[in-house]
Amino acid sequence: MLIDLHSHTTASDGQLSPKELVNRAENRQVHMLAITDHDTVDGLLDAKKAITDNKLNLTLINGIEISTNWLNHEIHVIGVNIDPSSIALTSLITEQKEKRQARAIEMGLRLSKANIPNAYEGAKSLAGDGAITRAHFARYLIQIGVGSSNKKIFQHYLSKGNTGYVPHHWVNLDHAISIIHQAKGEAILAHPTHYNLSNKWIRSLLSSFKSLGGDAMEVAMGQQEPSKRLQLALWSNEYGLKASQGSDFHFVGQWRDLGKSLALPDITTPIWIKWPIFSQLTKSIG
Repeated sequence: MLIDLHSHTTASDGQLSPKELVNRAENRQVHMLAITDHDTVDGLLDAKKAITDNKLNLTLINGIEISTNWLNHEIHVIGVNIDPSSIALTSLITEQKEKRQARAIEMGLRLSKANIPNAYEGAKSLAGDGAITRAHFARYLIQIGVGSSNKKIFQHYLSKGNTGYVPHHWVNLDHAISIIHQAKGEAILAHPTHYNLSNKWIRSLLSSFKSLGGDAMEVAMGQQEPSKRLQLALWSNEYGLKASQGSDFHFVGQWRDLGKSLALPDITTPIWIKWPIFSQLTKSIG
C-alpha cells in the first residue's frame, strides 16, 4: 500500500490545485494521501469534491502543516486526521495567517531597500488566494532573474542573516501540538533533518517534541540517503515516537513526486497502523 502523508497544493506553496494533486496521486497509485498545506485547510474541500466527482480510488486524510517556534528555531508540525472545523484550529489558522501576511509585507520592504522592487506584489500574485510563503518570493525572484534556483535564492536572500529574511513569530511548539490534539488529530514532527541542526540539537528537539505530547516523526522522505532514513527510524524508537512518511510534494520534479521512494524501515511503528481506515484499505486491496 502506498501512503503519502505530506503534500501541498496552491492553497499554500504547492503548484498543483487540490484537484490536480489528487488526480496525480491517483495516477501515481497512491492509496492514502494527506494534504498538509502551510497553516491552512483551504484545499481540503476541493480535494474531496474532486475525489468524489471523479470516483478516485484514493483515501484523503485531513491535514495541515503548522509553522512553530522552538527555542527560536522554525519547526514544522504536521497534523493528520484533524477536524478542519475545530474552533481551536480555526482560531490558530487566523492568527498564523495574520502573522504570515505581516511577515511577507516586511520581506517585500527589505528586498525593495536592496533594489529588488515589487517583490511582495510578485510573490502575492503567485500565491493568489493561498497562504503566501518564502517559496513564493523565491519563485518570483527567479522569474525576474535575481537567481537561478530556489537553493541560491534562499542562501543569498531569504535565509537567516540575509537581505530578505524576516524573523518569524510563529506559535510555540507546545501550543501547536495542543491545538492539533484539540482538533482530534495526531501531531507529526516534519522532516527533522531539514532544520540545519546538529545531531545533538535534533535529539533535543525529538525529546522536547515527545515530552510536549507529540505523536510521531517523519522517518521516510522522498530524497533521502538510506543511512539517514535508518538513523531517523532508530531515533523514532529511542524517543517513543511513531513513524510517518511523506514526499513533502510541492511540484512535479525529477527527484521528488507523490509517493516516490517512500517506505518505512521494518523496525518502526507506523502512525497509521491502528487507523480504522488503514484496516479497511488493507482488506479492500487484499
